[in-house]
Amino acid sequence: MKKSIILFAFVIGAFAANAQMSPIAVQGSKMRDNWSVGLKGGMVTPMTHGDFFKDARLTFGVGIGKDLTPVFGFEVQGLAYVNTTLSKTAIDVTDVSLLNKFNLMNLFGGYLGMPRLFEIEAVAGIGWLHYYSTTGPTADNSWSTRFGLNMNFNVGENKAWTIGIRPAVVYDMQGDYPWARSRYNANAGAIEITAGVTYHFTGSNGYPYFTFVRAYDQAQVDMLNASINNLRARLSDQDYQLNNAAQRIDALQMELKDCRTQAAKVQTVVEVETSRVPESIITFRQSSSKVDASQLPNVERVANYMKKHPEATVVIKGYASPEGNLDFNIRLAQARAEAVKKILVNRYQINSNRINAEGQGIGDMFTDPDWNRVSICTIEELEIEKGAATNSSK
Repeated sequence: MKKSIILFAFVIGAFAANAQMSPIAVQGSKMRDNWSVGLKGGMVTPMTHGDFFKDARLTFGVGIGKDLTPVFGFEVQGLAYVNTTLSKTAIDVTDVSLLNKFNLMNLFGGYLGMPRLFEIEAVAGIGWLHYYSTTGPTADNSWSTRFGLNMNFNVGENKAWTIGIRPAVVYDMQGDYPWARSRYNANAGAIEITAGVTYHFTGSNGYPYFTFVRAYDQAQVDMLNASINNLRARLSDQDYQLNNAAQRIDALQMELKDCRTQAAKVQTVVEVETSRVPESIITFRQSSSKVDASQLPNVERVANYMKKHPEATVVIKGYASPEGNLDFNIRLAQARAEAVKKILVNRYQINSNRINAEGQGIGDMFTDPDWNRVSICTIEELEIEKGAATNSSK
C-alpha cells in the first residue's frame, strides 16, 4: 500500500512538472493571487469493525487554499469530529491538515484560460490529530494521512464560487504502530464524505483564476516600443497641425472683423475646417482592462484638450484582439473604454456627460492582433464656424 501511494505521488508530480513546461504563460501568479476560503461539513465512519451509517458521526470545518499553478495548489484544512461517546466533550477529535491538490482536468486536458464548469482534483496530505481525553487529565496526539478526490462545480459569472463533494480516506498513522508494524492499517482508518462551498478571491489580473498572457521576447518588446513611439510622433504632428489651424482661424476672424467695419455692404462667409479629427490611442495588455502607467500621457492629452475646449466631447471606443472567448472579448472591449472614462472623470475632473464610452468588441483596424487591444479617443466638436457681417448703408 505504501509503495503504491509513493508511486502515485511520483506519477502525479511528473505530470505536473510537464504541465509547467508549456510555452503558454499565465497571468495572476503573484503571492496575493488565487487564494480561497471554504466551509465544509459531512460525515466520517470507520473502515472496519462497524456499521457504515450506524457508526458514522458528523464532521465540519474550514479550509484556506492557494493555487500555485492551474494544475497544483495547496490547502490548510481544519476539521472537527462531533463526539458520539460518553465523553463530556462535544468534540472528541480534531484534524489540522496540509493538503496538496492536483487538478486532473487541467493536468490531462490542458488549461482553457478559465475554470471548467466541472473539475476533479486529486488530494493528498498529512495532518495533526488531537484526541481529547475521556478518562485522564491529558489528551493524545497523533498524525494522519489523507487521500481523496474533490468533485467541484464552478459557478457564478466569474467562476468565483465552487460547490464540491469531497470523499476521502483518512489514516491514523500512529494507530496500532509499532505493534502491528503497519502505518496504513484499515483498523486505524476512516472513510470521510464531506460537501462544501468555496469562495475564490479576485487577483491582480482582475479575475479569481489564472488568465493567459502572451510572452514576448526582447526583440518583440523593442518593436512594440518603436511602434508606440511612432504613434506618439504622429500624435505630436497632429497637435502641431491643430495649432496651425487654430492660428489660421484667429487670422480669419480678424479679417472678418475688418470686413464688418467697411462702409460698403459686405456679406462674408468664412469656413474653417481642421484637416484631421483629434484622436488619442491607449494600448492594453492581453486580457487586461487596466491602463498602464506608460499610457497615462495619452489619456492626459485628451483631458488637457477638453479643458481648453469646454464645448468638446469625446467618444471612447474600446477594442479587443480576436484571441479567446467571444463573449469575454466583448465584455473586455467595453471594460477598456470604461477604464479610460473613469480616469478622465476621477483624475482630471472631466464631466461624465461629455464622455461616451463604447465597447466595439473585436477590433480589425490592424492586421497584427496585438495592435487591436486599444481604446481610441476621438474628440467631437463643431469644426466649421460660420460668421456673417452686414453693414447697412446710410
